[in-house]
Amino acid sequence: MDGTTADDGSPTLKPKPQPRLAAPPANTPDAKAPDGKSPDGKAASAKPAEPDRAKRLDALFEALKFAPTKESAKAIADRIDVALLPSDSDTADLLMSRAALAAEAKDFDLAIKLLDGVIAVAPDHLEAWNKRATVFFLKQDFSDSLADLQQVLAREPRHYGAWAGIALICKEIGDEKHALDAARRALAIYPQLDQMKEMEKSLAISVEGRPI
Repeated sequence: MDGTTADDGSPTLKPKPQPRLAAPPANTPDAKAPDGKSPDGKAASAKPAEPDRAKRLDALFEALKFAPTKESAKAIADRIDVALLPSDSDTADLLMSRAALAAEAKDFDLAIKLLDGVIAVAPDHLEAWNKRATVFFLKQDFSDSLADLQQVLAREPRHYGAWAGIALICKEIGDEKHALDAARRALAIYPQLDQMKEMEKSLAISVEGRPI
């Protein structure tokens, strides 16, 4: 951690350099010949684009902000999580599934190596950055975890999970001011997020003092 802050006051870290991996071998699902055909000469089948995905996400985030109950908010949040998952890469999806198994088995070094591969293949894959941030957190590598969460937010500023993660890490390292700011940013997107509501309440007292 270099101790610098961004213009909005949030902690800023230099992103961890990503390893350069070799391109997938010719028999992987992502490999295509220059003419758009697969190596066996058959036409490659591209996944259909989703032109309305951004509008769908906008509508879901707006609904999340005004959800009247915890249950309705959770249902909307689950739909947002699903909408943010696609990578459009079969190779990335395969590596993600293997990384999840490795993390579940507490083989964190292997999980990170696999997630490095996902990010090399699909650098805008939000869940890969978010998952690797989680694994770094479990290893108590808070600096790299924060750096990955900032990569998530650079691609989707409304990712309440990333803001919540920053709040947890900042509180863990004793930076209560930035923890409070991150908790409030998460709540601005997901007002029914109980964990952040409780954290915001306690941090507001310790950082700003009790209201008169």
